[in-house]
Amino acid sequence: MVKDEKIVQLKRADSIVLAKIALAIRRINALVREANQQYELRGSSFLTDAEFDTFKRILRNLSGQAFSLRKLASSLYKVGASPSGEFAKVRHAVPMLSLGNAFSDADVEDFVARVRRFLGVDDNAPLLVTAEPKIDGLSINLRYEQGELVNAATRGDGEEGEDVTANVRTIAGIPQRITADDMPAVFEVRGEIYMRHADFAALNERQQAVGRPVFANPRNAAAGSLRQKDPAITASRPLAFFAYAWGEAPVLPADTQMGVIDAFARWGLPVNPLTVVCDGAADLLAHYRDIEAQRATLGYDIDGVVYKVNDLAMQRRLGFVARSPRWAIAHKFPAERATTVLHDIDIQVGRTGALTPVAKLQPVTVGGVVVSNATLHNEDEIVRKDVRIGDTVEVQRAGDVIPQVVGVVLDKRPDGAKPFVFPDHCPACGSHAVREINPRTGKQDVVRRCTGGLICPAQARERLKHFVSRNAMDIDGLGDKQIDMLFDEDMVHSPADIFRLDGEAVKAAEFRRRQELSAKRTGDDADVVEGEKLSSRKAKAAPEYKSIDKLLEAIDARREPPLDRFLFALGIRHIGEATSRALARKYGSMAALLARIDEAIAGRPGLALHRLQAVEGVGATSQQRLLQMAAEGGLPMEGLRRAPAGGLKAAGLNKKAVDAMLAEYGDGEALHAALQEAAAHQPGAAWTEMAGLQDVGPVALDALLDFFSDEHSRAAVADLLTQATPKPLEIAAAAASSSIAGKTLVFTGTLEHMTRSEAKATAVRLGARVASSVSRSTDLVVAGPGAGSKLAEAQKLGVAVMSEAEWLASLPPDVAG
Repeated sequence: MVKDEKIVQLKRADSIVLAKIALAIRRINALVREANQQYELRGSSFLTDAEFDTFKRILRNLSGQAFSLRKLASSLYKVGASPSGEFAKVRHAVPMLSLGNAFSDADVEDFVARVRRFLGVDDNAPLLVTAEPKIDGLSINLRYEQGELVNAATRGDGEEGEDVTANVRTIAGIPQRITADDMPAVFEVRGEIYMRHADFAALNERQQAVGRPVFANPRNAAAGSLRQKDPAITASRPLAFFAYAWGEAPVLPADTQMGVIDAFARWGLPVNPLTVVCDGAADLLAHYRDIEAQRATLGYDIDGVVYKVNDLAMQRRLGFVARSPRWAIAHKFPAERATTVLHDIDIQVGRTGALTPVAKLQPVTVGGVVVSNATLHNEDEIVRKDVRIGDTVEVQRAGDVIPQVVGVVLDKRPDGAKPFVFPDHCPACGSHAVREINPRTGKQDVVRRCTGGLICPAQARERLKHFVSRNAMDIDGLGDKQIDMLFDEDMVHSPADIFRLDGEAVKAAEFRRRQELSAKRTGDDADVVEGEKLSSRKAKAAPEYKSIDKLLEAIDARREPPLDRFLFALGIRHIGEATSRALARKYGSMAALLARIDEAIAGRPGLALHRLQAVEGVGATSQQRLLQMAAEGGLPMEGLRRAPAGGLKAAGLNKKAVDAMLAEYGDGEALHAALQEAAAHQPGAAWTEMAGLQDVGPVALDALLDFFSDEHSRAAVADLLTQATPKPLEIAAAAASSSIAGKTLVFTGTLEHMTRSEAKATAVRLGARVASSVSRSTDLVVAGPGAGSKLAEAQKLGVAVMSEAEWLASLPPDVAG
């Protein structure tokens, strides 16, 4: 009986585990599928190559846990994405499949070993494999009949692509007709359409000059150029092509991979000159290192090296597994890093006055994006890494978002390179730039800040850009370039000025800007250049100036922003979206919030109290006991003055805390005076309430109070409130029907299906409050593996407990994924 019960328990546990894995597979599969669709149809993706590959590896591992799970991981067996419908569909005579990936030397060695085992080739026998750069572009299939190019199609989903023949005919490197004697009657050439770095930079300059959006990277530019409805636009774009494979080919011009590539070259097709034949894993890895070292100087983007068994008869024997050939593999580069040269270090001033050093780089592609600037964080980091102008540096994208300098290649440092001297004055306004001392800890801030405040034009400009940004006021059509123009034209200096803009004045400024750009393009210094000889009035009535009317409409539409967006838009240091939302929910209106802020300013604790709270090892209870002693005075305080160690012990402090207090204050006189000062300036009720709010805390509150204590900032907000009226925060529709709306949640243990931050954000979005500790007011604890004291406390208090999987299952489908 006991044995049967254990079997039942094991089966139940197994089913729970499988259910959790199935949920994870569905979520990751949907993510991969969406990323793949976006990449193939738009030329970009919200996932980097490295992230995409990682998720596919996780998906493969999870789906391999049980046969029943495999069908859930459908994205593993699908190539590309379905055609968009914007072009006619073309069914491929031979499917365009994807390659398996290698990420390490061991993966490459395993690939070679598998091929040898499959073919029965001895370890000591030669095994020739081609190695070619993996171009980061768009796959294309070119069909030639009787030597004539008759069709060009994108990869699409591998089975069916889009007909882009008219556009491909405009690409100079692709021959319209091949007249070689050994060209078969029917032959499909496959390769990659891409854009060179220099051409990409020139294209973006042209886009910028005429006021059009710039492209994020060469692949995006190539994708956008190829998928134009008007072939004339494609013809104006500098696209290039490399041929490296084939589709339908009843007759081949050679019996090796390299032999066919050589035939392509004879036929007039562009082939990559870095394609070579290697013998065995060691040779392949040596070539990989060589290509990786050249990556930054090639002039076009690659993201790895592709290996293919050279003998075509061997390729046929090896065949395919799932949707990938056994005879080929793509050895990917670490997508997030690259090496380039640092030409200069620029100091930029942010909206809070922070001086940030920015490395000006020789452009290099990192994680699919061309990077010419990278952060150096702060002056301590420059010293620690010993970064100097002229150095060759390694660059990565932090979280694949913000490029940063990782380190210096010291053996490539030029002679005479000198350490960088960080400025102690603001480069924008000349004010002193200082590293503040944190009053709580007594430590120096790592960031040097301009002391100019609102008189600093750089800070004012950046505050305006933040004010109109997507997560702040989200004013459509008012981006960084428009803010720069309006600021330079002396039309906007404060947020309130944005709402007072005059349409005719903006049009006149835009007209002058276009004249200047046109003059630069033609080299004509006249006020009006050839081709733009319109009167100012006519020009400003032209259709392209209608966007200014739309901009003014967009500004008017933001005169009643949600209170949390309004607060975040002010750009106050430490006041992020979560803090703004917490304040908006608590106080409801701007008037109520300002009133509470004034009360908190009047009841701010003194620096002496901050100093006491920062002493390590002295807890809140001990602090309150000492403050009470100081407030009451009398013999205990006199004893503390004469014999501080004994007095502190009498107050209940342990030896470690006593030592820490004496190290901080020194003698009894100093300790006595500091405690009296701290007791005299304890926080008022408003300060205590605001500092205790979820997502606020003392640091953010002090920044908020500093901002509203400054007369210039207060005046700017008062001026803004004459133009815009914040409205109370509305609960999202999803939260209105959510089972957790209004409840307090605590997350504990390891979350397996989402990060802790994502879980908290999801709960908040559904109207819940997320707490850090369990109490009688807690409504639900979501416990993952490894949950400890919080789970025990929940069980002790009778608080409801759910596993992560159960919690996700209880959420609306569009939220839980």
